[in-house]
Amino acid sequence: MTEDLAEQVAALVRSVPGVVGLHGGVFGEVATYLPGRRVSGVRITPERAEVHVTLVWGEPVRATAEIVRDLVAELTGVPVFVTVEDVVTKEIS
Repeated sequence: MTEDLAEQVAALVRSVPGVVGLHGGVFGEVATYLPGRRVSGVRITPERAEVHVTLVWGEPVRATAEIVRDLVAELTGVPVFVTVEDVVTKEIS
């Protein structure tokens, strides 16, 4: 895994309509730790990828999660597990 793969995944996920952002989990434990920084909401191993997201209320949850899963799987080449951690009523600036 290249260091910037997690950042590429994060940017790709944020570009999906209905995704407000990435979510680090209840205690911020879902992250990829890189030298001097971390990518919250993305965890990638050689066997799998986990992506935790916050969505906008009114977007189809299952369909949006499937889009995220398919895009990230194409980029990473590993099975992807998407968790919707939160739904908000409006996009956060």
